[in-house]
Amino acid sequence: MRPEEIVIVVITVSDRASNGTYVDESGPAAIDTLATSGFTDVALRVIPDGRAAVADALRDAVDGGARVILTLGGTGLGPRDETPEGTRAVITAEVPGVAEALRARGLQATPTAALSRAVAGVVTTGSHRAFVANLPGSPRAVTESLEVLTPLLGHIASQLAGGDHG
Repeated sequence: MRPEEIVIVVITVSDRASNGTYVDESGPAAIDTLATSGFTDVALRVIPDGRAAVADALRDAVDGGARVILTLGGTGLGPRDETPEGTRAVITAEVPGVAEALRARGLQATPTAALSRAVAGVVTTGSHRAFVANLPGSPRAVTESLEVLTPLLGHIASQLAGGDHG
């Protein structure tokens, strides 16, 4: 699929950004980076940390027509970092190679990328399917992660729509 055909929802997961005490810079960085690669149908949501909030936001995004969902933040070791748990609660098929590739790219920039618990997979609700990947929360790490993901998104969206391995 061509980038402009893919509906993407970016979800920043942050208590501080969702309550207005911190300005989300990662979401806009993701949108700018995706736009540079030709992805034009991109929406941004900001939600609080927590397993239930993440799971609900993922289901809502799939039900709303998203084909790709990128979560930003909540993948570390903090007590409220439950993005992977919320993601695992709704994915029907894990795609571990993507999470491994994102960690490998992060390790090129910082050794703390090894602490990421991020996951990737497919979310299915009814007849709707979407790919989800957990990205780190910093704007720089988001941009680095998208270097890995953007070349894959067309093929991922095609596969989700029933396309063959081209």
